[in-house]
Formats: sequence, structure tokens, C-alpha cells
Amino acid sequence: MTTDDPNGPERFRLLATYIAGRSVGIAELPAGGAPYTNGQIVFISGGGTDTEQRREVLVQSALLGAGSLDPALMRSLRGRPSAARRYLALEGHRVLTELAERLPLAAGLGFDGEPRTATAADSLAAAKGKVKVAEPPEWFGTIKPSQLVASDPRPGGRATDRELHLEFDLSEIPEADEELEDSVEKSEESKILKLFENPLFSGKSVMEFLRKTAGSSRSDGDGPAGAEAQVSAVRRARMVGPAARPLPTRIKFTDADKPGAAAGIGGALYPEWDVFNERYKPDWCRVVDFPLTVPTDISAARVPEDDVLRRRLARVGLGPRVLRGRPDGDELDIEALIDLFVDLRSGYSRPENVYLEHRRLERNLGVLILLDASGSATDADLEGLSVHEHQRRAAATLAVTLEELGDRVAVYAFRSEGRHAVHLPAIKTFDQRFGAVGRARLNQLQPSNYTRLGAGIRGAGEILKNEAGTQNRLLVVLSDGCPYDGGYEGRYAEADAAKALEELRAEGVACLCLSIGTTTPADALERVFGSASHAGAAILSELSPHMDELFLSSLRELAAPSPR
Repeated sequence: MTTDDPNGPERFRLLATYIAGRSVGIAELPAGGAPYTNGQIVFISGGGTDTEQRREVLVQSALLGAGSLDPALMRSLRGRPSAARRYLALEGHRVLTELAERLPLAAGLGFDGEPRTATAADSLAAAKGKVKVAEPPEWFGTIKPSQLVASDPRPGGRATDRELHLEFDLSEIPEADEELEDSVEKSEESKILKLFENPLFSGKSVMEFLRKTAGSSRSDGDGPAGAEAQVSAVRRARMVGPAARPLPTRIKFTDADKPGAAAGIGGALYPEWDVFNERYKPDWCRVVDFPLTVPTDISAARVPEDDVLRRRLARVGLGPRVLRGRPDGDELDIEALIDLFVDLRSGYSRPENVYLEHRRLERNLGVLILLDASGSATDADLEGLSVHEHQRRAAATLAVTLEELGDRVAVYAFRSEGRHAVHLPAIKTFDQRFGAVGRARLNQLQPSNYTRLGAGIRGAGEILKNEAGTQNRLLVVLSDGCPYDGGYEGRYAEADAAKALEELRAEGVACLCLSIGTTTPADALERVFGSASHAGAAILSELSPHMDELFLSSLRELAAPSPR
């Protein structure tokens, strides 16, 4: 209803705002619904009389105004409907008694006796204790702690990135237990209580049970993508002997005639894998990374948007989080188990949410996008767009999307002219924002020279390991999969590129290779990219619906046993 309806719920809005001390909306529930508030809207029962609805507004608004529903207090009541109801009875009486001293409407509600508590903290302590508390009047409604914690309006604060990106935290989903409290039979015998009452489950056996249970975890399930992906970085032992990979040798740039000419330039000498002799050639390729300096026309800063890609990548949860008091999980939540036992012994029935659940919900990912800028990417499709154009657009869209989602992102190109000149121009480093200048710089990048793919991957991987600053790291290679340079072609080049990707995965860096707009045969891509995750398509949007699966499969490879 609108505020123009004199009989609509909004007629109580001014009263609720005055009592709560902040702007509060009013809405009607279906008939029979219990009144409550989520911190921003007071929900009143539908079909009630004017007097009944007004007193529902009074108690819920008074709780808001007194700070009784502060998220800091509500967190300890989530998943504990019995304690929440006891708290409502005590705190509702207290705040209405205080309100009656300054508002005649509250004085006529019939609360003559002194409240049993003096503060919200006192009410919370009593509600969680063993003291007997009378049931609150029906018009007090109910408290929904999870909704109050989730709404937490933070008046005057700026919207967070997570709010703007519509990312949801599973710990903020309203607990179903609050809605189902009335369906829990008081006489129902608890399985947990029976466990504690068992004469065998006492003394030392209790501690042994808890120790063994808390120390175990369930096996990996078939849950949704990203729910239990083991993606933490791992570092496997280095090989020894002739096939052991030499470490890169850093290059020192000096130029006495041109002081400062080498500012911002970094580089190293990297090995190259000789598949024919099954050994590395140490310090074979000179790889140099440097800031890309091209005239930047800001009008060329447009980046194609891809809503499907954004939604898919937003699902990739990588940071660990422990959810407490869950109905099912990986191990026992000892604190919740003790609280449940005390409540059950005291005669209060509540859901047996006594598990800890380990979920990966927070983003903790660094991504380096490596774009093939060699001359082999100049081949055009039927519409006249070159492979470079397709892959450049894909790089821009991926970079913008990942940055907006909160990931650490860098964008580098690579090209070569012999083993002594493998160049990695930096379009965007990890510490730079991908603004209009960076996007225009990428759009004006022109392909040239050759493709010493293995050296480019090794150089980009070293930057990713040293500068991403995240636990989970992913190298995304955009290339046509056609490595070629002086003395670098055929089986030799394909084996070196595959070896470079294998090295990075052994160092805890995930690798994903994408071929956009190319006509390279699938078997050739398989030889070049080896066992790394890879996919090809005519345009990026064809891969967007599967991009979360591609990211996660790449990250999961880090936990797989290394080939013998």
C-alpha cells in the first residue's frame, strides 16, 4: 500500500520513526503472521484492528530505539529461538516501561510492574541463563536475529563493494530454525540428549569422543562449484639431477649514457626445456618486462560488458570461512554442543545445530592475464576481426570483471624476437587500477614479432608469484597456441610451453589457457597446453557460461598428485 491510503500500514510510519529514532518503514504480513522487524521495516500482523497493530508497532519500534536489536547482541541469538523468545519477553517489558514515561500511548499498555532487567545486556544474559521467564504476550511478535544481523544498515556509511556487487554471505541467510520453532514438539526426545544420558558416554569417554570427532573431517562431496574446492597454493619438492629446472637469473640493467633509461624495467634469464635431450638449457632466454608506453587515446577505452561472465565469476569463492552452529558440517562445534546440552538439561528444546562447516566464500585470488601479442595473432575471421582483436577484447573484459569483483588483476602482453629478446610489456600491474588509460593502452596494442611461448609463461609466472600477494594465484594465457620463433618450433616449442605450465603448477600457480577466435586444431592445443586446463571458442561469450567451472578446475589441479 501507499502512504495515500489512510487505512494502510504506512499510517504508523511517523510513530515508528519517532520511537525508533530513525526512518522506519511499515508493512503488513499475511493474516496470522507474527510481527517482527528486520531493522529497517516493522512488519505487523495483517487483518488486525487499529489498536492491535499500533501496539505491535510500539514494541518493535521501542526495541529498535533502545538498541535492543543491535547486531552485536543478535549474533549470539542466531539459531537459538528459545533464548530469543525469552530475550523478547524480558527486553520488551523493559523498553515499554521506559517508553511509558514519555509516551502516553505506551502507558496504556498495562505494564505496571518493574522490569526484571536494567539493560539489554542484562536481558540477554538472563535469556541465555536458567532463570524462569514468562512467555511474552502474543502481540510482542518475534525476533529474527539472522535478519537483523544481515540488514545492519550502518546509517550514513558508504555502500561496500560486496553490497554493490550483489555478493551474498551464507552466514547471513536467515536461519530456518526461527521460522520453524512452533513446529518443534516440546516433548520430542533429543538425540543429542540421549547421547549424553548414555552411561557409556561419560567421563573420559566423552573427551575421547569429542577429540576424535573434532579432529576428523568428512570426505569431499559433490556440492556446488566452489563449495569445497581445495584450491590453496601448494609447493612441491624440487627435482634433483639433470632434469632439475634451473632457477631464473635476475638481470641488472645499467646504461651510463642514458641515466634512468631502464627505470621500471625488470627481467631475468630463464631456462628452456630441450625435449630431444630431456634436459634444461640454463639461462637460455632473456625475458624483459617493462611498462607499455604507447600514445593513449582515451576515446579507445571502451570495454565490452559481459553480464553472464560476471555472474559466473562471482560464484568463485576462494577464501576460507568457518560457519558455526550449522545443522550439518565437517566437525563438531564444541561451544554450540555445550550450549545445547545446557538448554536441553534445563528443559528448553531447540534445533541441534552443533557443527562447524568450512566453506570457501571470500575472494582471495590474484590473476595475471597474459595476452599473445605476436604476429601469428593477425589472422582474421570471416567478419574481418583478427585473432588478436578477439583475444584483446577477451583480456579487457576479463580484467574489468575480475577487478570489479575484488580480485587482484594484472595484464601483460608477450612477444619475442629470438631467445635474447622475449618482451612482456605491462599494460596493467597488480598495483595499478584498470582505468581509462590502461584500457586504452590495451586497445591500442598492436601484434608483431614471434611467439616464444614457454619463456613468456615463465616470466609472467614469476611476476604472478612475487607480486599478486594472494594465497590463490591463476595465470590466464590468451594465445592461438602456435609457438614459433628462431630455433623454436614444432615438437620442441610445444614441449617447452607445456613444461613451463607444468612448472608453474608445481609452484602453486594455477594455469588456464584460452584460445579465442582461432582455428588451431584441438590436438595441437592439447600438445601445447599439456595437462593444463584449456578451452577454445569463436568469441568469449561462448565460454562465459562455463568460466566458473574453468577457473575452479584450474585451481583444483593444484591439489592433485603430481605425475610420477
